[in-house]
Amino acid sequence: MWKPIYSLGGIVLPLLLLHHACWLFVASHSTPPPLPLPPLPSAAQLRWQLGEMALFFHFGPNTFTDTEWGSGRVSPSVFRPDGLDARQWARAAASGGFARMVLTAKHHDGFCLWPSSYTNYSVLSSPWRAGNGDLVGELADAAREFGIGMGVYLSPWDRHDPAFGNTVEYNEYYLGQMTELLTKYGDILEVFLDGAKGEGEKDMEYFFDLWFQLIHQLQPDAMIFSDAGPDIRWVGDELGVAGSTCWSLFNKSAATIGGTNEPYARHGDPAGIDWVPAECDVSIRSGWFWHSSEHPKSALDLLDIYYNSVGRNCFLILNVPPNSTGLISDEDLEVLQDFATLRTAIFSHNLAETATITANSMRGGRSDASFSPLNILHKSIYNYWAPDEGESEWAIFLHFEQLVSFNVIQIQEPIQMGQRVIKFQVDILIHGEWETIVNGTTIGYKRLLRFQMVETHSLRLTINKSRAVPLIAYLGIHVDPFSVVYNSFGAKSSSIKKHSKQKYRSFFGALEVAI
Repeated sequence: MWKPIYSLGGIVLPLLLLHHACWLFVASHSTPPPLPLPPLPSAAQLRWQLGEMALFFHFGPNTFTDTEWGSGRVSPSVFRPDGLDARQWARAAASGGFARMVLTAKHHDGFCLWPSSYTNYSVLSSPWRAGNGDLVGELADAAREFGIGMGVYLSPWDRHDPAFGNTVEYNEYYLGQMTELLTKYGDILEVFLDGAKGEGEKDMEYFFDLWFQLIHQLQPDAMIFSDAGPDIRWVGDELGVAGSTCWSLFNKSAATIGGTNEPYARHGDPAGIDWVPAECDVSIRSGWFWHSSEHPKSALDLLDIYYNSVGRNCFLILNVPPNSTGLISDEDLEVLQDFATLRTAIFSHNLAETATITANSMRGGRSDASFSPLNILHKSIYNYWAPDEGESEWAIFLHFEQLVSFNVIQIQEPIQMGQRVIKFQVDILIHGEWETIVNGTTIGYKRLLRFQMVETHSLRLTINKSRAVPLIAYLGIHVDPFSVVYNSFGAKSSSIKKHSKQKYRSFFGALEVAI
């Protein structure tokens, strides 16, 4: 039986020994791609997902009063970030691998970080920059300089403005401020919203549908975040953790802003008719605003969050609150840099690149390499392996000349074609028998799976169940010597134990040199 062998050069070489000659079959025409499977992401949703991570900046009077929810009665005179440098914030985002920044332009206290024409409760009345400051403007300028996308959070709840409680008057006020933010500062790529309103607060209605329409009118590429979308949804917790099954498919009609069904938000809906992927929010510190008594999570903590958010088909928005001088604290910067170093050390090398790669079928057959399994080595969702239609089992095989050891698998679907995979498994060949090392459900944009270190010559990725013919854009095989992984008996293994601070820093210094 004829069997294709796929060279690492990206050319399909069917080897047929006919009269001792090797024939090369070349496609006479290209096979078209399979039909996309709706619902599909918009262009803006694709750009957002490809960015993977954003930094969130909670900053305002709360930073100076050691509180999380301000009363709205604090004097603007407390806002005095004399060393504020928005370029430092943007530089931290860029060097840490974050594609976007989102600023709390107004939190629940109603204080505005730009000189709004609708209220004096803003930077205009503060001593910062002698009342001439505009933090939204400074951060937007810094974002452009460093090539970072800009986003804003405008709290619906306003504990300062007297219009709050009068539904029509306050919605007019809110939309006036939203219009300022979306028309004065260039491209705004995310508008982060929630249904915040404290218990016992004045009764009023937020006109969310009207807000969404205005935002998309003024900033067509902006992603709107809320419990119910319309563009991206809250994952249902503030831990940065998505469900191990996580669909970008969702029914917006089944969700209510401020009334989150947490399991539904965490897992999505395989029967959903809307494309509303999840965003995972978490703070690097215990609180969302800076407090001198708190300290940041470790780089290993952030790595674990990355696996459980980006590695589960979600986007990670990490809050890093600037301190009362207006700067990101040194210890937070150190953690962000170490986090970037860890990701580079793990994911910059793909062991699959050394393998011979085959599949049990290929769309277009032996005469067309457009959908070759070799496409899974390209770091792009726009090249992918596609099997033949009508197959009931789908598998990709990797064979290594030398034994390889690894403990992380990375898989990606070409989500522009829809999210498809329902169930899959990864096996390795041990003493002539296939043994499963990990089972998984959804893949989506990116799935990262950790397990005990294994060693093999051969690996098989099998798609057991799919909404349609499965498509695989990328397969990465990596070594993570940092994470702790528990086996079925509850034992744990890791190449790194808890270090003293001195050893911890020495380790990262050596790692940065090595890579």
